[in-house]
Amino acid sequence: MARWIKWALFLLLLFILASLGRVVYLYTEWLWFKEVGFTSVFWVTLLSKLKLALAFGIFFFILLYGNILIARRLAPKYVPTENEVVQLYRTVARPYFDLVLLVISLFFSLLVAGGAAEKWISYLRFLNQTPFGLSDPIFKRDIAFYVFSLPLLKYIWAWLLVSLIITTVVAVLVHWFDGAIRVRRYVQKFAPHVKAHLSVLCGLIFLVIAWGFQLNIYELLYSPRGAAFGAGYTDLHAQLPALRILIFMAVICAALFLINIYYRGWRLPLTGIALLLVTLFLVGIIYPAIVQQYRVSPNEIAKEKPYIELNIKYTRQAYNLDRIKEEEFPVSETLTLEDIRGNEPTIRNVRLWDWRPLKKTFSQIQEIRLYYSFRDVDIDRYKLNGDYRQVAISPRELVPEQLPETARTWINEHLVYTHGHGLVMNPVSTVTPEGLPDLLIKDIPPKSKVGIKVGRPEIYYGEVAGDYVVVKTKTLEFDYPKGDKNQYTTYKGSGGVPVGSPLGKMVFAWRFGSLKLLVSDAITSRSRVMYHRQIGERVRNIAPFLSYDKDPYLVISGGRLYWIQDAYTLTDMYPYSEPFGSGNYIRNSVKVVIDAYNGDVIFYIVDEKDPLVKTYARIFPTLFKPFKAMPSDLRSHIRYPEDLFMIQARMYATYHMRDPQVFYNKEDLWAVPKEIYEQSEQEMEPYYIIMRLPGHPEEEFILMLLFTPASKGNMIAWICAKCDMPNYGDLLVYKFPKQKLVYGPSQVEARIDQDPEISKQLTLWGQRGSSVIRSNLLVIPIEDSLLYVEPLYLQAEQTALPELTRVIIAHGDRVTMEESLEEALLVVFGGRAEARPEEKLTEEKLIEAAVEHFNKAIEYQREGNWAGYGEEIKKLEETLKMLKERT
Repeated sequence: MARWIKWALFLLLLFILASLGRVVYLYTEWLWFKEVGFTSVFWVTLLSKLKLALAFGIFFFILLYGNILIARRLAPKYVPTENEVVQLYRTVARPYFDLVLLVISLFFSLLVAGGAAEKWISYLRFLNQTPFGLSDPIFKRDIAFYVFSLPLLKYIWAWLLVSLIITTVVAVLVHWFDGAIRVRRYVQKFAPHVKAHLSVLCGLIFLVIAWGFQLNIYELLYSPRGAAFGAGYTDLHAQLPALRILIFMAVICAALFLINIYYRGWRLPLTGIALLLVTLFLVGIIYPAIVQQYRVSPNEIAKEKPYIELNIKYTRQAYNLDRIKEEEFPVSETLTLEDIRGNEPTIRNVRLWDWRPLKKTFSQIQEIRLYYSFRDVDIDRYKLNGDYRQVAISPRELVPEQLPETARTWINEHLVYTHGHGLVMNPVSTVTPEGLPDLLIKDIPPKSKVGIKVGRPEIYYGEVAGDYVVVKTKTLEFDYPKGDKNQYTTYKGSGGVPVGSPLGKMVFAWRFGSLKLLVSDAITSRSRVMYHRQIGERVRNIAPFLSYDKDPYLVISGGRLYWIQDAYTLTDMYPYSEPFGSGNYIRNSVKVVIDAYNGDVIFYIVDEKDPLVKTYARIFPTLFKPFKAMPSDLRSHIRYPEDLFMIQARMYATYHMRDPQVFYNKEDLWAVPKEIYEQSEQEMEPYYIIMRLPGHPEEEFILMLLFTPASKGNMIAWICAKCDMPNYGDLLVYKFPKQKLVYGPSQVEARIDQDPEISKQLTLWGQRGSSVIRSNLLVIPIEDSLLYVEPLYLQAEQTALPELTRVIIAHGDRVTMEESLEEALLVVFGGRAEARPEEKLTEEKLIEAAVEHFNKAIEYQREGNWAGYGEEIKKLEETLKMLKERT
């Protein structure tokens, strides 16, 4: 007995510690939700979880323990001795049996409660569902039933089935333990009351199975069996009748179990189960297979045609493909220099700087210290001195893990090195004489050559911000390096949760597992702790029911830095819609804006017609704001997200075919083309570009991608999405004439490789120990022609510093590689190309470049980076030579 008491006390202690840890976590989460202004979201989520956990947990406990009590009440008073071992076991365990059964019931109930709590969003969507206003074509139910109701009904069905099976198994064991079920020579004998008890439970199981067959009928709309996704001929003419027969058979089995209460033995219900299994095999499996093989397959297109039409219709609806406007693009090869000059804004924004080599270059020339990192480079557009320009922008974030090992102390990682600083910006199309990006915003603190000022450059919340930090402490925060010294600061914003009180110190010390938070003298009554600082984690913690784009991007607005994160509403329950991985319906209904300094988060609804986001707005009335509430400056920087665009493009590659016959034979199947990056082939990525679309009055910021016929290299069409207001989200597809050969990226790459001068130069660079990086090939529509542009970078083996060295241009049958875009255009189209004002190599610019290289060399010398020092001295010599030639 003493041993049992010790184990009980030990388990109780573990439970108390686990419960206390959970309470601390919930309390600190509530404080965090209070900081971001979404306490209502916290309480709605928590209370929904509690309601489900209590409802399902209590119901399961009543079901299980109630049947245990029934079994115990029905236990016979006298149990004949069957086996000495069994009898001994019953005699020894009997005093603890009721307690064990209670513990087992509570244990399973807690498991069930925990599982049910995870279905909180399904429960809330069910209660607050918004009609789609569209019905499925077979059962004529609103699509809301499939998206909001069916997932919860399927969970309830599975829960009931498992609960009844567990209850039945436990009831059998209790009856056996009490001697109400006896086994003699492999023959089981049941007391009459036991048989009645178990018959009722088994009858309920088969009623639930019958309900499951009914739900399977609705799931036929997601069948992958036919020529297209969704219910096909076999599903509706064979599987559907089979499921209805199986419903009837399952109900008969349930009835036989209840009738069997008044008969001896189990022959009657077992016969019913056998008939159900035979029916399942013959009618549910064999018959549909025969229909598919011998009635559908010999004439599949005729049988499946109406269902293919449904698949095309509903897939186009689910991905917004029915909104795409198609136009013809009559390709000619008559582009002239006059046309080039007439499209000067497009040419001025040709993206010569690919984000991959640009990221390496930023890391080499602007990271400044080891603990800074440029995680990503994003493409956006800004008004620069009155011109609409496409720029690359990359935030400089701080990674404490990159501090020297000796400097990785608790104070440094959590109190001192708390934030990143500033960003780098450059036009995507301009290059310095040294082949480097022309930085418009650079250095620490940020220095701007244009009208964009960054008055609040600190980045406390970002893509790589990880562990918690404590601000407003007695310890000054590192702000930025300044020569041989460091500049320090104190946080002046409103971000973070107050941590200065004794209670605050205790709970956060517990949460983060650090006693230093509790005993540190640096923490004052004004101190605040920042956590959930990584923006992906931050938005998911608030709204985990949304899906998020993999590429948030930084925006400068009013001198402050903001992150814009695209969010999607997603479901895999849209009838007849072809799946794309984790779903078969998607909308970019929400844009999230996060302040990089304060951490404020605002969710804006940009697609008010989406029934899913309407449902979420009903559930969380205070979570979302209308799109019109977004400041106009931020609205001017929203982009059509690449993830959604790629999903739509891949779907459109198949679902532009609306004729069932053409669709079935895949006669006009398209594909995303291949291209060469560095020296390897890869699938082409969509790219942002500023250009004037055919027939449109002015340039705009768009996202575009090319199409080729499947298994062929020539181009067949291109798709674009508009990013500028008021036409944001408009999708257009321009089709090329099918009777005309339009070179695709792989064919242009092959022509470049076959050019003897270009091939010779590439080989020569490779022999000199430099790495040649061939960037992604850009196809730029101008007037009714296409211009192919491929930037080329050189990277020395000893430094990861790509330099833009050449630009390759192709048009018609002409291919050339020159030192600049202007020179290449001059060679291809003839005439005199005007140099851009920002690219004229004036003496003033050369002097600025020389000073920059000198300062960089001195900085590398102080850091002991002799390779970088030598590289900068070499560039300084080249710049001085150019300056000497000008004087």
